Amino acid sequence: MPPKIALITDSTCDIPREYLDKYEVKVVPLTIVWGEEQFLDGVDLKAEDFYRRLDEDPIIPTTSQPTPQQMVKAYEEARDSGAEEILMITISSAMSGTHESALKAAELIDIPVRVLDSRSNSMSLGWQVLAAARARGAGGGLEDMVKAAEDARGSMVYIITLDTLEYLHKGGRIGGASHFIGTLLNLKPQISVDHQSGTVAGGRRSRTRKKALADLYEDFFNQVDLKKELRVAVLHNAALEEARELSQRIEKDFQPDEIILSIVSPILGVHTGPRAVAICGYTS
Repeated sequence: MPPKIALITDSTCDIPREYLDKYEVKVVPLTIVWGEEQFLDGVDLKAEDFYRRLDEDPIIPTTSQPTPQQMVKAYEEARDSGAEEILMITISSAMSGTHESALKAAELIDIPVRVLDSRSNSMSLGWQVLAAARARGAGGGLEDMVKAAEDARGSMVYIITLDTLEYLHKGGRIGGASHFIGTLLNLKPQISVDHQSGTVAGGRRSRTRKKALADLYEDFFNQVDLKKELRVAVLHNAALEEARELSQRIEKDFQPDEIILSIVSPILGVHTGPRAVAICGYTS
């Protein structure tokens, strides 16, 4: 039997497919606009193909949020499958209009819908979704699911090292990292997500790729409470070998309770560019 509380998120969550299937999480895709072409994120354009083209195509793509009608369709499908309530967890409202579309759609459907702002994206959103799914699996109701997601967000640390700030700047998502512009030269900038405001903040700048990855590792583990259970994800924009090495090092050094290695969705890759690497996790 399908769950009585449907759990839906958007395609920026970066949750691997096997987890989506295991926890019965439905995904509403955002759209990549590439010149005259449009692609549904993760449906019409796979991440590996996206990053290959991003490296070669002089046209920089843009992104588009789901329409309220697309959200209504997802809600209707959940209702028609037997759901009595819906929890929709979205990318930060400060980063995308997806949250607003989800709210508008909730007013157009004859089933209760709770829309939760993750105040983040990628596996920071993904971890919140998985926490909610596990609360549901343990017999929890809607409020238990919301609390589980919010508790996960409360200790979340999410840091990204970029190979370039070019894409974040051109995409208009630079937020608190704007002080980097004009000072970068060949430096490798670090950014993070502020889980209070749901915006991007600037971090340290490293002179080499090797140093940037070392700084990423150090800064993440300086901010998490290693005396608690740790769930961590290593994310990459077509930089699999470097991400795998980081993941293996984390397993060896810290033995986290859960670790996920995942490629970043094209929607986020539009803004962070090729070869970005991130560590995202929380403690409980």
